[in-house]
Amino acid sequence: MDKTHLKESKAGFTPILAMEEASRCLLCLDAPCSASCPAGTDPAKFIRSLRFKNVKGAARTIRTNNPLGAICARVCPTEHYCQKGCSRSGIDKPIDIGGLQRYITDYESALGLKFYQPKEENGKRVAIIGAGPSGLSAGALLALEGYQVTLFDKQAKAGGYLRYGIPSYRLPEAVLEAEIKRIFDLGVKFIPNTEILDLEPLKKDYDAVLVAEGYSKGKMLEMFASSRRVITAVEFLKKAKLGRMRIPAHVLIIGGGDVAMDVATTAKKLGAAQVSDVVYETFVEFKASQSELALAREENVSIHDGFIPVSFKRGGTVTFKHRYQDIQMSVKADLIVQAVGQTRASEALGAPIDKDNVFYAGDIVEGDKTVVYAVKTGKLAAMRIHARLGGK
Repeated sequence: MDKTHLKESKAGFTPILAMEEASRCLLCLDAPCSASCPAGTDPAKFIRSLRFKNVKGAARTIRTNNPLGAICARVCPTEHYCQKGCSRSGIDKPIDIGGLQRYITDYESALGLKFYQPKEENGKRVAIIGAGPSGLSAGALLALEGYQVTLFDKQAKAGGYLRYGIPSYRLPEAVLEAEIKRIFDLGVKFIPNTEILDLEPLKKDYDAVLVAEGYSKGKMLEMFASSRRVITAVEFLKKAKLGRMRIPAHVLIIGGGDVAMDVATTAKKLGAAQVSDVVYETFVEFKASQSELALAREENVSIHDGFIPVSFKRGGTVTFKHRYQDIQMSVKADLIVQAVGQTRASEALGAPIDKDNVFYAGDIVEGDKTVVYAVKTGKLAAMRIHARLGGK
């Protein structure tokens, strides 16, 4: 198989360009960019360090605040968070915070810098269900505080959606593996291929349990539910990452978020002759980030905004009606991918209410369904667990 789709799509900063970009920072007091980062990565501080050529200090700031700093640098929709708050926006354009964070963490990796120094083990054990971004983040912070942490996951490898959902051209496997290894080197144990459906045994063996589930099940519109020609975006992206997705000539995607853009760009990179994306929102309302939309457009994906599917024929023809105009169109495709949202795979572990030393993090708690927000919930859960078990 052609491996070009595995190559990272965007080149990183060179040292000179990184310094030039950092020099644009206005060095704001009470910087709005830092206030706008869900994970508290503190871009104002690491950009200030970079501006004064203290790259090691910049890397230390990122690592202190975000155990998945190199991942967030690549996949975070910064235009909705830190860059949206950047004061430079009122002058020309915001600082490329994600690009600078990537440059700094790449520097950290190239030099083999290590900043984490766990405290002495405190004798207390924490079980974490789910090895996605929230579980990994919580595991790292708890291990640093001296807890014995064990991650359980139903998949064969850790990472959750980071591994089985985000395409390699956005998040290279080497970056993911390095981030996970950094956390496992803290002493965090990983038990794969294990689906936990009952918390009681864990509650007996561990001082606290964290349920850090992602929304791992793709939603399906009812009219498409019985067709073999239709799959969810979650299924498509997982098969594509594992090299098991056969790409036909014409792929139709229904949905307009970042996941839909990932499917569209991946399908084109894997050889689809025609990829069409039909979106409920108009471009004014578009949910996908500008960077993701740009990648899809670079691959010549056809995007039709403002349409609702109204009928589906077994031969693969979907008819759509425009939300605001008297327009109908029909699209025939060999494969139809539903990117209309995700949900919890199982309700077996109960509702997300922290009690009886059982805590929750990840997509199942209230908030944005992004990697950086998952890091935030993982950090908050770790803080709550430490406060509870530490008697604070």
